Order: sequence, then structure tokens, then C-alpha cells
Amino acid sequence: MSARRWAVALGLLALALPFVLEGNRFLAFVYSIVMIHLIWANGMNLLYGYVGLMPLMFAGVAGVAAYAMIYLTRSHEWSFWLAAPMASLGASLFGVLLGLPSLRLTGFYFTLCSLVIQTVITLAFVFFPTFTNGDTGINQIAPPQAPWGGALSGVWMDETLAIVAVLSVLLCGWIVSTRLGKRFMAIREDDVLAEVLGIDVVRDRIIAFFIVSMFASIGGCLFAVTIGFISPRSFDVLTSLNIWLFVAFGGRGTLIGPIIGTIVLAPIPYLLQELQGFKDVLSGVLIIVVTLLMPGGVWGELLRWRDRRRARRALAVGQT
Repeated sequence: MSARRWAVALGLLALALPFVLEGNRFLAFVYSIVMIHLIWANGMNLLYGYVGLMPLMFAGVAGVAAYAMIYLTRSHEWSFWLAAPMASLGASLFGVLLGLPSLRLTGFYFTLCSLVIQTVITLAFVFFPTFTNGDTGINQIAPPQAPWGGALSGVWMDETLAIVAVLSVLLCGWIVSTRLGKRFMAIREDDVLAEVLGIDVVRDRIIAFFIVSMFASIGGCLFAVTIGFISPRSFDVLTSLNIWLFVAFGGRGTLIGPIIGTIVLAPIPYLLQELQGFKDVLSGVLIIVVTLLMPGGVWGELLRWRDRRRARRALAVGQT
């Protein structure tokens, strides 16, 4: 089965699972967290997998959107459905503004610069308690209003998250198939050659970073209303690293890779709550394994295994 067919099958399954898990609220909660992280993973994959840049300030941008959404809904009594898009747009523009100097860099230098920006954002979350309530965090975040009245919660909130997650996969696939996506991949392969061929590398990186920041921001707003509590630790550099790990583990630069990585890794912190130390060790081991043994991720290794199998079959047919 092709990657596209796998994605379609998993998308249909994602839309059906909220109704299957309706009777078990713990598993339904874990499922909703997986859907939010899938939105984030698709955004990370777009920049890391297709443009070749690793944005460690990804979670910081998500946090800016979440705090802005809460401020608009509480202080100005905006509806979530208006506050979330406006907060996401503002956070994305803010992220592009902060990341503009680093977008001229490549590889390790971009990653290092984005790490510095993430650190600054996290410190701002801590030392501006007027808007963020500092380390204490903000609790009792109200869920969004349902179109038919009342709070959007339970199975319908889970279904909403599933719809947004599926749309994020479809949007990522559509962007990659366009001429813009082809330019992204050209920049990833060789930014110098891409510029020689007439591609405006910096402009396209800015466009990519803005799109990715929208993924991060929308996920941040949904995370806040799903959890009901956020703090600076919700959007620190470890969150960015975890999202990167989901993409790298599953297979960057593919549609199915981030889905695999998120489904396998995102539930671990919630299913292993009594083994906090083991959870951190496991994350470290996975980073080492992915970096050294599976540079193409799980999906990449499966494709390599398929290609080797086909090659052996072709060789066997040729010999007969």
C-alpha cells in the first residue's frame, strides 16, 4: 500500500476513533493529545523535512498564540473561534519577525539561533506574569463554545481535534505537491544551487516559516483549551525537541512519517506517568537510535526494506 493510501486509511480511522473511545475518557484524552501533537508534527515536518531547517523555537510560537488567545477570550471576551485565528496570525507574524535574522542561516547555525530565540520566549513567559501568570501558569481555561450552544467537550471536542489534525496532513501534502513545495525541496537539497537557479531562498524560507508557525499556533490554542492549563513549561525547548523526535522517528520529508512517530511516541508520557525517569531516558535513547541507526526514520527503513526485497525478486527473475 502506498504512503498516500496509508494516510487516507489513517485519516478515516482518526475521524472514527473519537466515537469508539467515547466510553473511556482517559484513552479519549490521550487520543486528543495525540491529535494536537500530530498538528505540530506536520508543521515541524514541513520545515524540517521539506525545507531542511530545524526550528527549536516551534513550541515558543505555539505558546505565544496560546497566551494571546487566552488574553483575548478573558480580557476582551472574544469567542474562541475568533480569538484563536487572530492569535495564531499574530503569533506567526511575531515568530517570523523574531526568526527573520536566523532564516538567512542554514543547518546547525539556524538551529542554534532558534534555540536562543526559544530561550528568550520561555523567559518572557516567566518574567511577564501580568499576561502569563509566570511559573504558576493559567488554569481553568474554558473550552470553546459549540455551534449549537454550550461548551464543546467530550466526543465532539475530540472529533474537532481529529478533523483539524486530518486537515493538517492534507494541507501539508497539498503544499508539498505545489510549485512552492518543489522549491522547498530544492532549497533542502542545495540552497546555493537553488539560488543559482533563480529561487529566492530567503523569501521562500520566510513563507515556509510563516506557514509552519500557523501550524504551531493553531496547535497551541487547541492545546490550551483541551488541557485547561498552560505554563511556560508547556512550551519550552523540550517540547520542540519532542515534536522534532516524532518527525525524525517516523521519517522526515514524508506524509506518513510524522503520523507514525506521533502515534507511537506522543502517548508515552501519559501511559507511563508512574515512570517519569524512564520516560526521559527513553526519549534520549530514541534520539540516539534515530540519529545513528535510522536517519530515514521508521518509514524510511520500511521503504528501504521494500526496495531491497523488490531488487532481490528482480534479480531472482533475471537469473531464471
